[in-house]
Amino acid sequence: MRKIPKSVMMFAAGFGRRMGNLTKDTPKPLIRVAGVPLIDHTLCLVREINSDHIVANVHYLPDALVNHFRGSEVALSHESPDILETGGGLKHALPLLGKGPVFTTNTDAIWQGPNPFMLALSHWAPSTMDALTVCIPTENAIGHSGQGDFRLSSQGKVSRGPGVVYGGVQILKTDGLFGIQEASFSLNRLWDNMIANGTLYGVIYPGKWCDVGSAEGIALAENLLRDTHV
Repeated sequence: MRKIPKSVMMFAAGFGRRMGNLTKDTPKPLIRVAGVPLIDHTLCLVREINSDHIVANVHYLPDALVNHFRGSEVALSHESPDILETGGGLKHALPLLGKGPVFTTNTDAIWQGPNPFMLALSHWAPSTMDALTVCIPTENAIGHSGQGDFRLSSQGKVSRGPGVVYGGVQILKTDGLFGIQEASFSLNRLWDNMIANGTLYGVIYPGKWCDVGSAEGIALAENLLRDTHV
């Protein structure tokens, strides 16, 4: 039987330094885009897949996120005194997420098109994949500079190099986390192992995507949302 991920980890602990003064008193996930906090745009997509567990990690200005999610279905994983990066943060949150593969998602992007979580689910093949990343062609990656993060083979296998942009949503088996002893580390550590083993895959997102990691991305994202509703 195919193991279907039923838990979602939303990364929300970062400092948001590229946002400048906007994150002096507000954590980046609560910066508003079209009147809605960034993280709530992601949460709307997450809710459509009927997850058993939704977890957000918090570190920078955590009280604001605690207040934001009070009374909701979102559980919080507190990182203190140090921030743990994506890999360490996910490992720290596993008691809240449960066993089996999980979704992970950044919370600083806007998607125009199909739900990226549902897209990943429809292509997930755990017999051959240790992770499946949702990727965007560079011409559809708004607000993103550079030549991309990955190359995809004709079978969808991922290698490093220019080609497509990682959109921040993936399905990931978490077993490899336990082989890393450091408390703070990037999920790139797991990806590199998977690339070496031929088990990191990608699926192309057929719509558009906007990076809202910096202040300049807010207007771009609002324009994309406006185009969506025209």
